[in-house]
Amino acid sequence: MNSPQRLVDMGFTQERFPAGTHMCLIFDEEEYRRKIVTEFLAAGLGNGEQVRYMTDVNSAEDVLSWFRDIGVEIPELKDGGPFVMFSAERAYCANGRFDPVETVERMKSRYHDADRLGYSGTRGAGEMSWALKGIPGSERLIEFEALINAASEKYHFLGICQYDARLFDGATLLNVLKVHPFMVAQGQLVRNPFYMRPEEFLKELAEKKS
Repeated sequence: MNSPQRLVDMGFTQERFPAGTHMCLIFDEEEYRRKIVTEFLAAGLGNGEQVRYMTDVNSAEDVLSWFRDIGVEIPELKDGGPFVMFSAERAYCANGRFDPVETVERMKSRYHDADRLGYSGTRGAGEMSWALKGIPGSERLIEFEALINAASEKYHFLGICQYDARLFDGATLLNVLKVHPFMVAQGQLVRNPFYMRPEEFLKELAEKKS
């Protein structure tokens, strides 16, 4: 579905980036988050990709209103359709718990499903505030983010992980930066100077736990 060299439109910036770009958006203003995410997802629809949104704080109707406000018509919401929405808990926490390895495997499966259905690629955006609800396994969130990077060279996971700086503590947000190769800063997508390779970060994480 994607070649390593293929560059795609991110929507909110003129520069194109690799199809497997894994980025974080740390925000404290709703209007700013909304603009970035809506333009990012709309670009995917325009590019013939399968687009996914994982809701938590916002409802599905909230998200649909974002697109109406910029004049973008959303196709019918259905399994296998161009635009799919799930609650974040359903997407990340099968059977009421969170397992990073199992979640990445489900992402791989969805990647193959989109390929089989003829989409040019996949992209998604998730509201990561679900991880603050005490769901079993949610303390492994940062491990999950690192595992995405380990798999992204083969499975081109193009996505924005949204972290509300008003909800997450500083230590968690620093770790968020360590596990995202790219970050959205002042409306632009930039290489993240805090990023650590997955094997390095997971080793550091294991040492802190021991």
